[in-house]
This record gives sequence, structure tokens and C-alpha cells, in this order.
Amino acid sequence: MTYNPQSLINRPDTMSASLPAYVPDVRDLVSELLLGMRLSGVQYRRIQIPRPFGLSFGHVPGRAQFHFVGRGPVLLRDAAGATMTLETGDAILLPRGSMHTLVSDPDAPCRPIGAFESARICDSVASVGTPPPCAKSDPTVGEALIFSACMEFDLGGMQPLVGTMPEFMHVGTLLARYPEIRPMLDAMEREACSERAGFAGILARLADVVASFIVRGWVECGCGDATGWVQALLDPKLGRAIVALHRDPGRNWSVAELAAEAGVSRSVFAERFLAATGMTPVRYVTELRMRLAAQWIARDREAIEAVAYRLGYGSLAAFSRAFKRVVGRPPGAVRADAGQTTPA
Repeated sequence: MTYNPQSLINRPDTMSASLPAYVPDVRDLVSELLLGMRLSGVQYRRIQIPRPFGLSFGHVPGRAQFHFVGRGPVLLRDAAGATMTLETGDAILLPRGSMHTLVSDPDAPCRPIGAFESARICDSVASVGTPPPCAKSDPTVGEALIFSACMEFDLGGMQPLVGTMPEFMHVGTLLARYPEIRPMLDAMEREACSERAGFAGILARLADVVASFIVRGWVECGCGDATGWVQALLDPKLGRAIVALHRDPGRNWSVAELAAEAGVSRSVFAERFLAATGMTPVRYVTELRMRLAAQWIARDREAIEAVAYRLGYGSLAAFSRAFKRVVGRPPGAVRADAGQTTPA
């Protein structure tokens, strides 16, 4: 059953009173909380390089990495040495931006991607390698064509979700369920190869959308084998309480009020919450508030005092103490450092 709020409008009171209360699927609520997801590229590279080649990508904390193969095959190798083959038209998202390499063959020597010469195509897109466009090049040369993006991956209060995601999220696992992705991948292949006017900006936007599809598909498919915090979200009782917290993080929540949201006793709620998340409800509320505060201060450039009151703190001093205890730095330092991370 799909919940449609409009279906409850204009019903007679006698009719609606006889209906059972609708309890939304918690997966729908998780998806609702992801409406504020920000997954956008901060640095894009169009890489056209002859074989053999080896490109290494370092880990950049807080950033995801996305690759689309316009001409393959390309081998992706993780830090442990395991490899997977990416064919032409494949896309893959590394939500935690793990260290990895893209190689033409297992024995190819690798160089850091930053060590290759590049030329700016437009504001945020660089070209690595200087061969002619692939549509005009000799197919026997064996060039690879890759479009890569280092991305800001910000889920705000849902940031713990990133830690539960698999290291590699391959678009191929979603095509049967979401066939609408295929035309976007086809469009990326055409744009990457043709170099028509405005191709770099179009590729960048398509990369953002495809990466977002991959994340949403993983959530809608039940978050894979994720356990712990995700399983708490998917628990019909605990999930309702957690969603209530995320909807109103500035409220002065008590454990009893959260237990009422879950529909269980205070003691049962506290015990189940700790077992599922590894922290007490009070600790969870504090960490949620500080994750949101860091986002609003660093990304949205909100005034620190305004953030404090928005999250229910009666004084700036109390907020600053809680922020430093959870984040490890005072809010002013986080604000000062915002935007200084350099992609690999």
C-alpha cells in the first residue's frame, strides 16, 4: 500500500473514524529523511588515456568517488588487491571514497591521478590526457575513457548511513529494478565520447544524478546487509522514534516521550535502543544535533548562535561545550576550516 495524504482529504468523519490508523512503512520514512541528501561533485575529471595505464586515487575524508566508464574495459582494484571489471557504460560509487586504483591490466604500474597533466575544460571539470576525442580516434589504439567525480556526500543527520554502505556500489545491480537509469548511462557515454558543446557540464550533472540514484536504490532495496543503526531504523517501533527525533531535533526529548513514539515502555525502549545503536537515546540525540550543527555551520554558513537556539540550547556556552565534546573542536574552528579540504 502506498500512503497518499490526499486520499484522507474530504472524507466524512464517520467514515474516517472507522478506518484503522495508517502506519507508514519505515523504509518510506527513511527515504523521507534522505530528501535533504547532498551528493554533488566538487571536482570532475574526463580521463582519456592509452593502454597500458594505472591511476591511483587516494582517500579523501568525507568525500565519495564516482566513476563512469565511457570506453572500457577498466579494472578497479581496492586497497586489499581485489579487482572487478568495469565495462563500457558501467558506473560505480565509492561512498566513503576508499583508496583504490583504475588499471588497464593487473600488472600495469600506477601513478597518482594528481600526477597526470590536466587541462581545465570548464569551471569544475578537467581533462586528463590529450588524445583526440574518442569518436574520431582509432579504435585499435586501445584508449580508455573514464569520467570521474570526487563528490561531497552529505546526509546531515543521516550521516551514519554512509558508514553502513558497501565499499563499492555498482549501478549494474540496480538496472533491472530501475530501468530509467539506462538512458542516463547511455547519455553519459555519448557526451563523454562526442565532446559536443557543453558536454562537460552535462556530464557533471548526469554523474550527480546517477550517483544519487545508486544511493536511493540501495535504501529502497532495504540497505543490503547493513545491521546495527540501519536495522534500528527499519525496526517498526524504534524506527518511528528515530524518525521523530530527526524531524524535530531541537525538541527537549525525554526517554519516556521517545518510548511513547515507539509504542513501548520506557525500560523496553531504552534497552532495545541501546542494543541496536550502541548508545543511549540521550547520547543519540546529542550526536544527531551536533552532526546537524556542523552541517549548518560549515556548509550553510549559519550563525553559530542561531544554530544553538535552533537545536534547543538555551545558551551559546552550553551548545559550544556539547559541540566540542562530540565533534572534538569548537564550532568556530569548524566554521573557519569549512571548504579547505582539497580533493585527491
